Amino acid sequence: MNGILGLENGRTGIYLTTKGGAILKKIIILALAAAMSAGVTACAKKPAAEEHGAHEHETAEGTAFLHIHGLGYSRDGERLYIPVHNGIKIYAGGAWSDAPGDKHDYMGFSAADNGFYSSGHPAEGTRYKNPLGLIRSTDEGQSITVLALEGEVDLHGMAVSYRTYTLYALNPEPNSKMKQQGLFYSRDEGKTWTPAAMAGVSGQITSLAVHPSDDKISAIGTTAGTYVSRDYGQTYAQLDPKPASALTFTDQGELLIGSTGAVELRKVNPGTGQAESWKPASAGEAITYISANPADPKKAAYTTEKKNVYVTSDGGATWTQIAEEGQAADGK
Repeated sequence: MNGILGLENGRTGIYLTTKGGAILKKIIILALAAAMSAGVTACAKKPAAEEHGAHEHETAEGTAFLHIHGLGYSRDGERLYIPVHNGIKIYAGGAWSDAPGDKHDYMGFSAADNGFYSSGHPAEGTRYKNPLGLIRSTDEGQSITVLALEGEVDLHGMAVSYRTYTLYALNPEPNSKMKQQGLFYSRDEGKTWTPAAMAGVSGQITSLAVHPSDDKISAIGTTAGTYVSRDYGQTYAQLDPKPASALTFTDQGELLIGSTGAVELRKVNPGTGQAESWKPASAGEAITYISANPADPKKAAYTTEKKNVYVTSDGGATWTQIAEEGQAADGK
């Protein structure tokens, strides 16, 4: 289970505009060259490999990565996936490795128990059109299947229900499947999409997540708080007023929410509002992605705006740093 990007201030972003308290159904995309606060970079429509260079490489000390584009666990909870602009890095058993296959620039990366779904840009020299549209992989990226929208749209804002595979996407522009901007969901792997009104949401969107087994339940994090829907995104009710930088559902249906300002990480029951504090290890650093381990409720991972990565195995009581400012460590 994983959450998506945080967005702000003149950087590449997805914004909801409000007027007199009413939400306008328009999402504005600001495509600037600067990196986003969540580690997502605005990518021009060119192969990902053209942008790599010496910033991302294997070293004797570990693996370096310039950007972080998502976070997610394998079904057995043993492998943590981090898309990093040129393919996917895998953390397992205290060590790092590269995922197999072409080094695509995955965006909107969303792990599921059958693999992962994503959008983004193809690696240089591959046969895929740019952008990738919506793709799926069931073998850690060794191969990908194009499901829809190839050559049409790059879905940075996307999330999947871990066990039902229902997809939610913040569509940036009209295309052959989605005729307008806004939130849509698909229950057939992108063949058809249904618009969602997002009534009740306020603020600048930072994150999107879907319940792992009940696909009608979704959550949106914004600068005005966390909002939960139980009707496929048609209406949302505010769960918490604190600005959210990232969020994800646990396998038990609770929410892990990273808050901005006084940086916090909390586990919240969306039905009762009962909250449990998970003190993050990175004081003062905005949390950009969170992933809950599907096999063990005490295990989770998160990333920060400085490209630090932390994991816990005791429900947030203690954290182990497995990457520091984009340089991976062995975590031991």
